[in-house]
Amino acid sequence: MEVKGIDGKLEKSDSTSADEISHLSIDIGGSLIKIVYFSTNSKCNTNDEAPMLSKERQEVPNGDLNHHILSGRLYFVKFETSKIEDCIKFLSSKKLQQCGAQCHHSHAVDKIKIKATGGGAFKFADLFKEKLGQTLDKVEEMESLVAGANFLLKTVNHEVYTYIGGQKEYVQIDQNDLYPYLLVNIGSGVSMIKVDGDGKFQRVSGTSVGGGTFLGLGKLLTKCQSFDELLELSHQGNNRVIDMLVGDIYGGLDYSKIGLASTTIASSFGKAISENKELEDYKPEDIARSLLRMISNNIGQIAYLNALRFGLKRIFFGGFFIRDHAYTMDTISVAVDFWSKGEAKAMFLRHEGFLGALGAFMNYKDGSTDSMPPQLVEQQPAKRSSSCIVDRIHNSTCVHENENGAKDCRLRVSSSFKIYDEVKRC
Repeated sequence: MEVKGIDGKLEKSDSTSADEISHLSIDIGGSLIKIVYFSTNSKCNTNDEAPMLSKERQEVPNGDLNHHILSGRLYFVKFETSKIEDCIKFLSSKKLQQCGAQCHHSHAVDKIKIKATGGGAFKFADLFKEKLGQTLDKVEEMESLVAGANFLLKTVNHEVYTYIGGQKEYVQIDQNDLYPYLLVNIGSGVSMIKVDGDGKFQRVSGTSVGGGTFLGLGKLLTKCQSFDELLELSHQGNNRVIDMLVGDIYGGLDYSKIGLASTTIASSFGKAISENKELEDYKPEDIARSLLRMISNNIGQIAYLNALRFGLKRIFFGGFFIRDHAYTMDTISVAVDFWSKGEAKAMFLRHEGFLGALGAFMNYKDGSTDSMPPQLVEQQPAKRSSSCIVDRIHNSTCVHENENGAKDCRLRVSSSFKIYDEVKRC
């Protein structure tokens, strides 16, 4: 099934709407709704590509508890918060089935819990209850962000990268030297969180100038109606038409005494005060470019100053404001590099926008209070085959991303029930 996301483009989900969803989490922010769900639905692939994963339940002894394994895919979907009715329709089209300890029983029809984080988990709780008959199981927002970031940094290969001079360079994270770090989550606003370990964190700063500011001012100034439309418009613009540069003040020269190049922005939108022009005299793309530059520069500067304040060597940027957008990443990277005099680098996450939803997902527990949260374990890419044969489990906690951007993985959940091996072949 393909789901239309915030930008109007089609996002890959699954080939059928009858997904058997055993775990689902949702992060409802001021601008966007982010969904992560684990589906055990599978189909054979008879061509030369790696086959879809088959369902498998496997007993894994663990003291007094048993673990069982669900094979499937982890999907990532987003909606605009203003279109929450579309989100609810999407969820209602899915087979939300309790698939914890009882997932091997054919009569398991109880609805799953929906783990929810973000302010919208409170704001829209009654709407979910009315439309879906679901009570949202709320997870604290900052806790979810940190848990999601820690999961990605420890688990997913090629998750972290720098963006310098128009080039991505993936960074290998040493798990023994991960903490402490600064997590900069750029949503409608910006939160800056000092992370010292699993469950150990403190929100140390933030700013109200974030993604909501970019879209809000952008809609007023350019008439763009969506975030991605505004980003695309900025790609075509020239901020120097509107921004006042150091060279504009110094007759085209650098201010070399304090290390400012002539191309450094002295005042965002500064040229507008000295030109006898109205809004309609400026190109929308130039306005969008200047606006994006202003906000990204501001975030990069504040982030580095907080890293300096706490002596942090690593700064990770997340949130859907970034969206793998080259100009945004370049601006943030340049800001961090400038203020740190080259001693620090901005690092970005491939699953930047789903930190909160992933963290809420990791909050799942099945049944008793002594059960363990789910663990995603590695699914190796399958070899060529006309049947859906699942590879064996490894001790690694990595997951494999398929060609659609979904994550092929296994979900290990704890259970006090007896689970029997049941490998399905297509």
